Amino acid sequence: MMKKEIRAIFKDRRAITPVLSNLLLLVVAVAAMSIATTATYVITINLRETMSERLIIEDLWFNNSTGEIDVYLLNIGKVAVSVSAIYVNRTSKPFTGPTILEIDEHGWFNISYSWTENSVYHINIVTERGTRVVGYFEAP
Repeated sequence: MMKKEIRAIFKDRRAITPVLSNLLLLVVAVAAMSIATTATYVITINLRETMSERLIIEDLWFNNSTGEIDVYLLNIGKVAVSVSAIYVNRTSKPFTGPTILEIDEHGWFNISYSWTENSVYHINIVTERGTRVVGYFEAP
């Protein structure tokens, strides 16, 4: 009688469904965690680069001879910086200057803008990653 009971236990297929469902749940959980880990890695790399961007305006000139505003920028961050836009009084203005400022590199950016004496200008410099350097400057 003992052999019949043991055979009956091994022939019972009702336990297969819970094992397969648990195995499937485990595979789904591992896949979801690997996707979450990859997404976290990508997000933190981009965030780390954005947080490592540091620019300062070392000098700003209102140039009488050219009628431009000349800005001298210094990259004091831990990554190379690319200036994508410059705004004067919240309006995008064309500019010339280096395309990329490497670490500890500096350069002049010439903004095409006809300024007037004794006026205050809001200068906003934006990098490709979204870092902003903003200041108010008064023309002589």
